[in-house]
Amino acid sequence: MRSYRDLFRTPEFTPLFLTAAAQTVARTTSGLALATLVYRETASPLLSALAMFGPSLAHVLGATLLMSAADRLPPRAAVTGLALLHATGTAVMALPALPIAALFAVLLVKGLAESVGGGVRWGLLNEILPQGGYLLGRSLFNMMSGIMQIAGYAAGGVLVAVLSPHLSLLLAATLHATAAATARLTLTRRPPRASGRPSVRATWRANAALWSSPPRRHVYLALWIPNGLIVGCESLYVPYAPEAAGTLFACAAFGMLAGDITVGRLIPPSRRTRLGTPLLLLLATPYLLFALRPPLPMAAALVAVASVGFGASLVHQERLTALTPPHLSGHALGLHSSGMLTLQGLSATLSGTLAQLTTPATTMTALAATSLTVTTVLATASSRHNKRHASAERPAPPTPTTGSRAPAAHENKGNDHT
Repeated sequence: MRSYRDLFRTPEFTPLFLTAAAQTVARTTSGLALATLVYRETASPLLSALAMFGPSLAHVLGATLLMSAADRLPPRAAVTGLALLHATGTAVMALPALPIAALFAVLLVKGLAESVGGGVRWGLLNEILPQGGYLLGRSLFNMMSGIMQIAGYAAGGVLVAVLSPHLSLLLAATLHATAAATARLTLTRRPPRASGRPSVRATWRANAALWSSPPRRHVYLALWIPNGLIVGCESLYVPYAPEAAGTLFACAAFGMLAGDITVGRLIPPSRRTRLGTPLLLLLATPYLLFALRPPLPMAAALVAVASVGFGASLVHQERLTALTPPHLSGHALGLHSSGMLTLQGLSATLSGTLAQLTTPATTMTALAATSLTVTTVLATASSRHNKRHASAERPAPPTPTTGSRAPAAHENKGNDHT
């Protein structure tokens, strides 16, 4: 599989792609509406950040309790049911008289459901594409996500300004319902990838198996921590530029799109494997300049450049799939997704708290510096492990036995000819 056109020729890829596109627009539109709504009512950077990224905190519960369902549920039924749950939850949050506490309770339920949804979606993608096609497919999904986020944030900003956050939420609920109908009518019924019933024990057993491998641990940490810290920076766009947050989010989505195209389509595999760490460094470095409190045009340019570094996720996901047995593919990819979103939620909480004590610009700079430090430490640890592993596998030189001598060079050459 060499081109994006080949992906759309693969059965079931197109309906899964369209379902994900509708839900991406719904999530971005509703996320911006919720953050704006909460900030207007509370004037709290922390609560505003939690309204947009707080559901990610629920993913840690899903990853530790529910993730075995990713490979043990029929994919079509799971995709359809999760989209319907999101449609219902978003419609409830659109109620004008809903208290802030109730809104966050609904967000918690949606976060728990989505923690399994990532494993279901990416496990199904890995299943329907031929071997070696996952990275190209995920690259196209990420590109779609970037485009849909640009459209969603732009449309969401207009809808919030012209109409209201509540109407924006209703439109997002309609998109989730459309995604559910698309999945139910167009995806093929498939059996679960793994046998047995979903359970907490099965989840823990699979998590332990995945975490037991040092190379997989390094990949997971590289996927989770630097990414999460920079999303903490993104969670402060609303308090940093209350009237132009949609512009910053759209620029971030544009940069992510450029990074995914470059990594997924333009860079050959032989060079792609070496780009994980440089891209993570790019992801954080531009945010250091927020210490200067740049004006909106410069801030938008910095955000776009930094977001190219999100392409590192593709490099590390390709490595993760290569290290994971097929019957755990959905669980492994779901664990990646849930861990990443959990760290994003924790970073949003941390960034909102620090921003209330200092300023959004100062907090963004501090998170970027921490991300750079973590990336450097992980790269060093991974390099040392690889060197030790290579040294352990290198065959030892032959040891002469008692009373013998090592063969001379000319004797070796002579033996090679006989």
